[in-house]
Amino acid sequence: MSSSIDFELQQYPKKLQLKNGKKAALRPLKPEDEKEFHRLFQGIPERERMFIKHRVQDLKVIRDWCKNIDYGRNLPLLGLIDGEIVGVATLHQQLGGWKRHIGRVSVLVHPDFRGLGLARTLISELLELARSAGLEKAEAEFIGEQPAAMKMFALLGFRELVRLDDYVKDMQAISHDYVLMGLELKTDEEYAGVGG
Repeated sequence: MSSSIDFELQQYPKKLQLKNGKKAALRPLKPEDEKEFHRLFQGIPERERMFIKHRVQDLKVIRDWCKNIDYGRNLPLLGLIDGEIVGVATLHQQLGGWKRHIGRVSVLVHPDFRGLGLARTLISELLELARSAGLEKAEAEFIGEQPAAMKMFALLGFRELVRLDDYVKDMQAISHDYVLMGLELKTDEEYAGVGG
């Protein structure tokens, strides 16, 4: 599975134009991105950082991620504008066990660069990579206070699978609803039928 991801990553960096006409580049995280990657998380408002599962304000956490990159397990795809990292979407895979056919996706874009279509583009790219890796399903987790993010995922074909009231707690130990959304990853061949 990892070798197919490595092959697919040869198509990066990719250049694209955003809604406001600005040019963006997409590429996987590299070890030398540590400081810039940390700066992205520093630019996320404190209220939103509480909903991130990891202590991203801690440089040691980011350093560990950048030193131990394993694209087959966690693939962070960066969005850059004018050379600055302004967004990231990650594909998480379990390489064994009963969820090995499911990829979990997450996305985060700096507030100054939201509304340009970057988050949607990053997730769409990851879904193509997930298909190439042979994954059958994609899932995304949210808290109830993320309606805009859930709407964007719904526009990409995700649907709500589970909603649990007051199920998760943020870094301040405040309870929130938990929402799991999912998507079937069908390839063009599966849509067209096999054996034509």
